[in-house]
Amino acid sequence: MKKVKYFYNTQTLKYEKLVVSLRVKVLRILGFVSAAIVTGFIFLSISYRVLDSPKEKNLRRDLEVMNEKYEEMQSRMKEVKSQLAELEHRDNEIYRVIFEASPIPDSTRAGNMAKEEELTQMASFSSSEIIASTGSLLQELVHRIGIQAKSYEKIDDLVKNKQKMLASIPAIQPVSNKDLKRIASGFGYRIDPIYKTVKYHSGLDFAAPAGTPIYATGDGVVEEASMSDVGYGNHVVVNHGYGYRTRYGHMLRIKVKAGTAVKRGDVLGWVGSTGKSTGPHCHYEVEKNGEKVDPVYFFFNDLSPEEFDRMLKIARSGNQSFD
Repeated sequence: MKKVKYFYNTQTLKYEKLVVSLRVKVLRILGFVSAAIVTGFIFLSISYRVLDSPKEKNLRRDLEVMNEKYEEMQSRMKEVKSQLAELEHRDNEIYRVIFEASPIPDSTRAGNMAKEEELTQMASFSSSEIIASTGSLLQELVHRIGIQAKSYEKIDDLVKNKQKMLASIPAIQPVSNKDLKRIASGFGYRIDPIYKTVKYHSGLDFAAPAGTPIYATGDGVVEEASMSDVGYGNHVVVNHGYGYRTRYGHMLRIKVKAGTAVKRGDVLGWVGSTGKSTGPHCHYEVEKNGEKVDPVYFFFNDLSPEEFDRMLKIARSGNQSFD
C-alpha cells in the first residue's frame, strides 16, 4: 500500500496531505539518473585503469609470448654468429691458405652498410616485425652456414688429395747441386750473352757438364718433349696440375715423350747446349697459373734455411745468363 505523507500547515493549523508536483518528480528522477551515470563513469574509469579488459589480457599474453620468442631467437642468434665466425676464420685464414685457394671475399658476407641499414629499419619496427626480421636473419645465417659447410666439403676433397698435391708441386732442383755452385744466372733482368743487352730472364740457369741428368722436380705428365723453335733447344715441359708447369731447356738428349707420367726425381734428359745457348746448362722455369715465377722459391725439399739464404744471394747477383 502506498504511503501517504502529511505536513503541518501553520496557516490553517491543520495537517494536510503532501502533494508532490510533476515538475519536482521529473527533477528528482533526472538528478538520480545523472548521479548514477556519473558514478558509473567514475567506476568504469577506475576499472579500466586498474583491471585489464579481455582484449588487453590477450595483448599482454601475446606480448609475453613474443618476448619469450625474441629472447630465444637472440640467444640462438648469438650461438649461430659465433659458429659462423669460427667457420669463416678457419676457412679463410687456415684451410684456404694451406691449399692456396682464394679466400671468400668479405663482400659476399653481411657488410657494415647492410647491418647499419638493417638496424635503422628495425628501430622503426613493431615487436612482431622485429621478430619476423630476426627470424629472417636467422634463416640467412643458417643458409650461409650451409654454404660454408659445402666449402668445407670441397676443402675436404683437397685434404684427401693433399699428398698428391705436395708430390706434384715443384720442390727440388732439376740437377744435382749439393754445393750450390751450379746456379749460373738467376730470375729477372740479366745481360743477354749474345746481344749483350739487358733482357728478361724467365728462369734459372744451372751450369753443369754435358750429360748431367736433369730430374723432374715434381710429379706430373710430360706436356712437351721436342726441339723448340724459340731458343730452348731440346726441351721438356711437365704439367704438374694445381696450376703448376715446369720447363727444362737446352738438353743434349731427351729421355721422355709427350704424355709420359713422371714422378719427382725421374730423369727427363741430360744437360746440353742446344738452341740459343752459350754453354752446357739447364734452363729451368716454373709457371704458376700461367705466370712465370722465380724458381728459387721451389727448392724447399732440397735446402736448409741456411742453404736457401746462400742460394738466394747467388740467384740475385746480376750476372750474365747462359741463354
